Amino acid sequence: MIIPDVNLLLYAYDEASPFHARAKSWWSNCLSGPEPVGLVAAVLFAFIRIGTNPKIFEVPFSVVEATHHVQEWLNAPPTEFLAVARSDVDQALAWLTEAGAGGNLTTDAQIAAVAKRRGAHVHTADTDFSRFQGVRCKNPLL
Repeated sequence: MIIPDVNLLLYAYDEASPFHARAKSWWSNCLSGPEPVGLVAAVLFAFIRIGTNPKIFEVPFSVVEATHHVQEWLNAPPTEFLAVARSDVDQALAWLTEAGAGGNLTTDAQIAAVAKRRGAHVHTADTDFSRFQGVRCKNPLL
């Protein structure tokens, strides 16, 4: 199972990104391929939060556009919505405590905990995921 990180999803839809073409191809292959794709609420809502923010994007998505993309992903054949379990919360909190950091690492820890429990690979361009022991990561843009 693949669990995508929000950075790759944003690149896939942001035509101004230098990673757009590779990320778009990667995401298209994920949504049409045989491997299951796990979608975590933290990623879905981060896509909406970041993608609609005019402080981050010169031309942000409208809320309608962003939610439409999320709904399309949820309805794609290989996707599965992955609920966060109590054990995931405990694991993420432990990692954050060990790291002595919160901030942007908070969402990464949540995603990583679900991935670890499910034995999934996190697809991301974010090297912070290497901080979480037992989490398998891949940067599909390399």
